[in-house]
Amino acid sequence: MSRPRPYSLTLRLALLFALLAFASLAGLGAALYHELEQQLTRRDDTALVSRIDQLRSFLNDSNTLELIKHKPALFQNMLGNREALLTIRAPGEPPLLVVNPGNLTAPDLPAVPIDHAMTLNDVQHLPSVNGVPFSAVAATIDSGDLGNLQVTTGRLMSERTAMLESYRLSVYGLASLAALLLALVGCLLVYRGLLPVRRLARHAHGIGVGNLDQRLDSQGAPRELLPMIEAFNAMLDRLATGFAQLSQVSTDMAHELRTPINNLLGETQVALQQHRSVEAYQQLLASNVEELERLTRMLDNMLFLARTDPASALSQRQELDAAEEMQRIADYFEGLAADVGMTIEARGDGVIWAEPMLLRRALANLCANAIKYGAADSTLQVEASAEADGSYLRVRNQGASIAPEHLARLFERFYRVDQSRERSAQSNGLGLSIVATIMQLHQGRYSVSSENGVTCFELFFPARQPLD
Repeated sequence: MSRPRPYSLTLRLALLFALLAFASLAGLGAALYHELEQQLTRRDDTALVSRIDQLRSFLNDSNTLELIKHKPALFQNMLGNREALLTIRAPGEPPLLVVNPGNLTAPDLPAVPIDHAMTLNDVQHLPSVNGVPFSAVAATIDSGDLGNLQVTTGRLMSERTAMLESYRLSVYGLASLAALLLALVGCLLVYRGLLPVRRLARHAHGIGVGNLDQRLDSQGAPRELLPMIEAFNAMLDRLATGFAQLSQVSTDMAHELRTPINNLLGETQVALQQHRSVEAYQQLLASNVEELERLTRMLDNMLFLARTDPASALSQRQELDAAEEMQRIADYFEGLAADVGMTIEARGDGVIWAEPMLLRRALANLCANAIKYGAADSTLQVEASAEADGSYLRVRNQGASIAPEHLARLFERFYRVDQSRERSAQSNGLGLSIVATIMQLHQGRYSVSSENGVTCFELFFPARQPLD
């Protein structure tokens, strides 16, 4: 079952821009709507309080009963529209005057006392009268001959409700339109902003096995893409190194395996062409075993060179006691050295910052090489000395000096000073190249000197760096 394709980054950002625009404008509109509603409510409440104050003055200065009985139209004109309400009554008595052109349901409100100055807080806001918000206020008036009267005035807020509804629709409409426009503009801007990413993708798509030396160009790239470009180029460096390593191994194997395989094949074919004695077959098999042992060692060393991971080697380094490591390698080769009449002297001081197995393999290869080519009845010296910047390891043996033209190439793969050892089962030309690889993994150095019958291989392991 195929997984659904994710939405594009351009679409996601465009929708996010639209959502933010709508939320921002809608929030701003809601704040303005709330402020407008308060202003309109204050205006309407001020009008009701002013009307009560006018009625108080008017009824106190005139013949109240005469006005109520003979001039009700005067009070109706004071209301101003059909959505207003006015009632005048004595407490506990039927209304003396009711002006209610809109047939509104008159609310029963507590009256403000005579000695109380009217304020906007005295206005009552009812949630709904006939489905429309209603504001009203009631007050007690001293009418003189009729005594205290209760005046109630109110008004439906149809106009205010319609205005606020229109404003609310306008806010949502404009916010939606702005969100749509910003989504389109954002989509275009994001598309143009991602042009460097698409350009890098096309460049990366063109990098293959045949051109691993190419790198992504950071020139003119946005600052945000620089870490990605650097990481990608670093990955290409690792891939190129690994591929070159594998290619070199493949080339070396094809070159070096051809000769022993042809030798095995030729000798076996010759042996099969005619009957031979048992001794002849045994000699042939012994020769083939020697050649196969050489192939086994060669393949093992090649695989070691191909599989060695620099990151793993660096992460597994330890502080190793130099004296203990020198003695360990001396004990290991003591028997082999005794077979050729050599003795081993080992000494060391300080610590060595290295991966244990790789360090021991490098020392083992140097010692095996020294015993192989060293003079009989001589001394093999293995020593380590600690310095401020790191540890120096030296392996010295006595024997024939190596010509200067060979020294620089000793650590190359399959390079041999003595070509007559081409078919030796103990020699495949990879021992010193493995030492060079181990030192490169440790970011160290290696060198060799040979003069006056003394050959010295020197390895340098950098000291442990303090953590930041």
